[in-house]
Amino acid sequence: MKKILVLEDETNIRSFVVINLRRSGYEPIEAENGEMALEKLKVNTDLCLALLDVMLPGIDGFEVCRRIRASGSKMGIIMLTARTQEIDKVTGLMTGADDYVTKPFSPAELLARVDALVRRVAVDEDEKSSVELKSGPFVLNTRNRTLEKNSQRLKLTQIEYMLMKLFMENPGKAMSREDILASVWGNDFNGELKTVDVNIRRLRIKIEDDPTEPEYLTTVWGYGYKWGY
Repeated sequence: MKKILVLEDETNIRSFVVINLRRSGYEPIEAENGEMALEKLKVNTDLCLALLDVMLPGIDGFEVCRRIRASGSKMGIIMLTARTQEIDKVTGLMTGADDYVTKPFSPAELLARVDALVRRVAVDEDEKSSVELKSGPFVLNTRNRTLEKNSQRLKLTQIEYMLMKLFMENPGKAMSREDILASVWGNDFNGELKTVDVNIRRLRIKIEDDPTEPEYLTTVWGYGYKWGY
């Protein structure tokens, strides 16, 4: 049974989320504040996904997300926010989240996002052989899902890994945002296209010498992106 951290300070909402996760076969690990969430993370090292409320007293969801990623964890992260401002969505994605859900949300919407992300970040246990994709200074290992640049390991989330794999398997091919969203997040993902843009921005910070002048992952204006090396 896959464990999911539920960080939410409102008891009614947390209970609502926990009940629906249990009904879907997940094991929820509850936390009512950021400090408790960090303690739960230390104890439950096998968490596959975290649902993080943004608006919290003390350590908020953004900070918990930052600390999860700083630890090197590749678990899926979905931010829960009652606010609809663009800056909050972008901030969540830039701190390392894979997706966000805006309150109020239905059980069907939340579980669809959870199921989709769990599938995307799960390591394919049937993959027996290691395949290396090489492009310029980059080597992507599909067995252990790692990326090296000039023999230096880069820390990637699972979504960032899947973006790199998609681009390195399609060198020189212009890919639309819709194609990228479907390939990485899945055809059943009903999130917004800017999720692609923000994750590309985050990935460029890790792989480019100058993210403001990308050399490898270039923009096809009005369309999408391509691996241009």
